[in-house]
Amino acid sequence: MKSDKQATACATCPVHHVGNLIKLGIKMEDVDFLVALAGNPNTGKSTIFNNLTGLRQHTGNWPGKTVTRAEGAFIYNEHRYKVVDLPGTYSLLSTSADEEVARNFILFGRPDVTVIVVDATRLERNLNLVLQVLEITDRVVVCLNLMDEARRHQLNIDVRMLSKELGVPVVATAARKGEGMKELLQAIDEVATGKYVCKPHRVHSESPELKKALDKLVKMLEDTYPQLPNARWVALRLLDGDSYVINALRNGELQELIVENGEPKDVTMAV
Repeated sequence: MKSDKQATACATCPVHHVGNLIKLGIKMEDVDFLVALAGNPNTGKSTIFNNLTGLRQHTGNWPGKTVTRAEGAFIYNEHRYKVVDLPGTYSLLSTSADEEVARNFILFGRPDVTVIVVDATRLERNLNLVLQVLEITDRVVVCLNLMDEARRHQLNIDVRMLSKELGVPVVATAARKGEGMKELLQAIDEVATGKYVCKPHRVHSESPELKKALDKLVKMLEDTYPQLPNARWVALRLLDGDSYVINALRNGELQELIVENGEPKDVTMAV
């Protein structure tokens, strides 16, 4: 176990600097912004996490789950960021423990930025998760990772067009080689500070009957749960018959999730 003095010296040594980045590992004090890392399994999410925070990280289990929770921190442009590495998931609509943890944190944890790491060689498959996250939050950065593999397979992706279509920043990276990390950090910082205002693409195909039912249900949810971050998304899941959300509403777990995941950002962790 290192002392605070040793940890500070380690965190500020040259090897921890990439541009304006200072990797803090697990040392988090007075955090300014909260970042969630989401993505399908095997997209290089852990490599992105380590590139941002360093190899040292705080690990443990999510409350009441056997799902591993990894946290770290970094400083960029004088802003302190806490990073939570969410479990790798293909969808936010199922009821597996991993998917419940990921969607609950994005919805109720209210991260300032959600970075979705996608595999550039399997873009179509990965976009399913991207579109689902965009239904919950508009503060998103898409990290188009494994671009070196995409080039090797002669796959060409128009990053600017993809960003325009999704309405959020899209950054091409090859995390194993450190490519694109500077641009990723800049995008995270711009979304977190409001310099980049996301206008995400969302599918709106509601019939007049559905819209009427949705509006009524949203109002009921907002009256009952004033702190609910995205009542519309919860209402859609209820109307879709999502058993997890229905049960959470019936047994009072929904209120617990709002309180449990809505933790303050000024978390202090001993090194």
